[in-house]
Amino acid sequence: MSRPIIAHIHTDAMAHNLALVRAYAPKAKVWSVIKANAYGHTIEAAARGFAATDGFALLDLAEAKRLRETGWQGPILLLEGLFAQEDLFAMRDLACDCVVHEWRQVDWLENMVDAPQFSGARPHIYLKMNTGMNRLGFRPDDYLQVWQRLHGLGFEITHMTHFANADYDDRQPSVDAQYQTLEKVVADLPGLRTVANSATLIWHPQIPSDWVRPGIMLYGASPSGASSDIEGLGLKPTMSLRSEVIALQHLSAGESVGYGSRYKTDVPIRIAVVACGYADGYPRHAADGTPVWISGPAGQWSTGRSCPMAGQVSMDMITIDVSDAPWVDVGTPVELFGQYLAIDDVANASGTIGYELMCAIAQRVPYQIR
Repeated sequence: MSRPIIAHIHTDAMAHNLALVRAYAPKAKVWSVIKANAYGHTIEAAARGFAATDGFALLDLAEAKRLRETGWQGPILLLEGLFAQEDLFAMRDLACDCVVHEWRQVDWLENMVDAPQFSGARPHIYLKMNTGMNRLGFRPDDYLQVWQRLHGLGFEITHMTHFANADYDDRQPSVDAQYQTLEKVVADLPGLRTVANSATLIWHPQIPSDWVRPGIMLYGASPSGASSDIEGLGLKPTMSLRSEVIALQHLSAGESVGYGSRYKTDVPIRIAVVACGYADGYPRHAADGTPVWISGPAGQWSTGRSCPMAGQVSMDMITIDVSDAPWVDVGTPVELFGQYLAIDDVANASGTIGYELMCAIAQRVPYQIR
């Protein structure tokens, strides 16, 4: 028998979350963001779960190739555009649209227009303005010049920006301020807009966007990192990381468990050892008390309960206090996060965010796409 840890991918939940996105923005088209191997869910699962999307947005050409190999024939957007001029050939072959955020990318596209091998090939350009995020994009003072260069070459252009604080209401620049910065420049220019990410869709519905770009909400987690912020929205978790108890230990008062003897008990407790560690992508810095869901008697998930981690996460194992779950035995199924334990709650206890836990699933962990 193989090691019991497995990441279950729920494509029905992915389709459900996409439908909720459409309810939030019924007049917009949807770029489903599947960068970072679809937030750790795999490109192949995303192609199935988000099959009803209008387009997929991802990071690099290797993932675009994998997506095309699933049979997807619709739009693909390269969110960071081209990284080298030779990427033009793969972009053409894979029929990708691309974000333009840097001067060299403009030069490469001009060269493309002049080259005979690109005759008739015109990707759709998503021209990115830096309205305050200060990562990628052209400053407002430069944006019109870039737009004129690309528009003059015959490219169709959509105006794009990214909000720094859509999941905060007390930080600057605000979503409204960033959007107004964009509009001051592009108001009289032709072209659609794409500005709304997950947080914008949920908390700033007043911001118009012809194409929305949901990421984390498609996977059932909160843009803010707090599960309480998305209660009642109807989003479903799309990944369940599960394993089993592989050993039990009975500790007397005064004994400790794990590396560094971090956790020491002052009463007798029962410890379950679970086949999951930092080499599987579980956060090594998870604190004592981080919740783990133990299935109920006869392995029934719904009758289970949350039990606290006790001791340092090691490479291949974690230890949890199951003193209040007397039915637990070797072989009892365990959920590290997923359908019964919100990924954001585990992330908060570990000092991180749900995004990281999804993306961190290690290569050695097998996937089951449902």
